[in-house]
Amino acid sequence: MAPSHPPDLLPHGGPLGRFLREDRPAVMGVLNVTPDSFSDAGRFFDPLVAIRHAERMAAAGADILDIGAESTRPYGGAEPVDRDAEIARLAPVLPEVVRLGLPVSIDTIKADVARWALDQGAVIVNDVWGLQRDPAMAPLVAARGVPVIVMHNRDAAEPDLDIMADVLAFLARSVAIAEAAGIARDRIAVDPGIGFGKTPQQSIETLAKLDRLDALGLPMLVGASRKRFIDLIDPSSVDERIGGSLAAHLLAMQAGAAIIRAHDVRETVQAMKVAAAIRNAA
Repeated sequence: MAPSHPPDLLPHGGPLGRFLREDRPAVMGVLNVTPDSFSDAGRFFDPLVAIRHAERMAAAGADILDIGAESTRPYGGAEPVDRDAEIARLAPVLPEVVRLGLPVSIDTIKADVARWALDQGAVIVNDVWGLQRDPAMAPLVAARGVPVIVMHNRDAAEPDLDIMADVLAFLARSVAIAEAAGIARDRIAVDPGIGFGKTPQQSIETLAKLDRLDALGLPMLVGASRKRFIDLIDPSSVDERIGGSLAAHLLAMQAGAAIIRAHDVRETVQAMKVAAAIRNAA
C-alpha cells in the first residue's frame, strides 16, 4: 500500500510537524462536548463522561485529542452556540484533557473560544470554516504561533458542483488568508471536509481524488469517521460504520494523509499500524 507521493513531501519539522508521525498518520481522537453531535448523540455532554472518554482514547493510542463544544454536523439542524456557552461547555473538560499529556486541538470557528482554549493549554486550532468565518481567527493563530487546520466547507451541498475544484479553490483561499496574517506554511494543514457541504456521492468523489490536494503542498487531515456516505454504500446506523470508516481512512493513508480524525480510536490506530507494517515490509 504505497503512498501516492514520497513520504518525504510531508513536513515533519516546525510547529505542526512535531505532532505528526514518520511511520504512519497521526490519529486524532474526537471529543464532542455537545448535546447534538451527529456521531455520539450527546453521550459526552456530561463533563465527567467526557473526561473518562478522553482518558480511554489516550489509552487506546490517540496521538492528538480534538475537542469541540459546538456541533458542526453538516445536516440535521444543529443549533448555533454563542462564545460564552461554548466556553462554559469546555471549561470543566478541556483543562482536564490537557492534563492527560497529549496535544489538544480546539475545534471552533470563533477566535474568542480559540484564544480561551489556547490559554488553557490547547496547542492546535481546528477551524472547520478554514479561517473564513471569523476575521479575528487568522491573526490570533499568527500571534500565538500555533498550528492550524483549515477545512473545506459550504453552507449547502450543490449536487452538480465540481466538488474537487471547489475544495481546492476554498482551501487555497484559506491558505492565502493564513499567510497574509503571518501564519507560516509549516503551521498549516488542510482538510477536504468529508461530509461537509457535500452530498454523500461528492464525499465519495473527494475521497477518491485526495491526491489532488498534493497541489497545495501541505499536510492533509482526513476525517471520514462514521460519515453519511457510508450509509449510502451500505445502509447502516452511525454506530455501525466502523468498517466503512476504516476503509476510507486506509485509502486516505494511501493517498498520503498525515492525520486521521476518528471516533473509534483503538480500531483506527490498529488499522494504521497494520497497514504501515505491511507497507514497510514491502
